[in-house]
This record gives sequence, structure tokens and C-alpha cells, in this order.
Amino acid sequence: MKEKDWKEKLSEGEYEVLREKGTETRGTGKYLDQKEDGTYCCKACGQEIFDSDTKFSSGSGWPSFYDAIEGSVEFREDDRHGMDRTEVICSNCDSHLGHVFDDGPEPTGKRYCINSIALDFKEE
Repeated sequence: MKEKDWKEKLSEGEYEVLREKGTETRGTGKYLDQKEDGTYCCKACGQEIFDSDTKFSSGSGWPSFYDAIEGSVEFREDDRHGMDRTEVICSNCDSHLGHVFDDGPEPTGKRYCINSIALDFKEE
């Protein structure tokens, strides 16, 4: 899909995060405190990304997960803003979802710190 098509499909805020690698304001995300069972999907293309069983409260201000559905994400180095981070992108449409850190709980030790605006939720 071309960028002009993404601009038509996504809201301004969704486009800023998903296509321009923006970040929603800490503590404001729709899914931050959600506890329902289901699957979190990429807002841009609908690919399933996280199972609700992997969601946990990290205190970071963004929804956090300790694992992604196998094959659903890819990783890229991100040194923007003077930080050394690992970006998490949708493996289907290359949309920016957030970042992953090595300070999460077992069994993976990972903390996927994800923008709510980059996700949709399918309840079980």
C-alpha cells in the first residue's frame, strides 16, 4: 500500500504512530488497563499480534506484553532521540507498533511496550 493510501485509511493519530513512528502520550492509551480475553491486532492491516494472556501491567504507561504471536512482528534498531532501542513492527505491513525491552517478566524476560493506537482488539 502506498503512503497516500495509508493516509486515507488511518486517522491522523494512527498514521503518525503507525507510519511515522510516533508515540502516543504516556498513560492515555485505550488498552492500557484492559483485561478482557482476546487478541490484539495491528490497527493498519488486522494481523494478530498479541494474545491477551501475554499482557501484563508494567507501570510504563503503555500496554505491555511479554511475548508476540510467532511470526507477527519484526525488529529494527532505533537510535532516534539519542536512545538505543529495538523497534517492533508488524511483519505484514511494516507499521510501527512500539518497542521491546529486556526488563519484562518470565517466561521471556521481554517487555513489548506498545501504543494502544496501533492496535485493535478482538474479544474472545
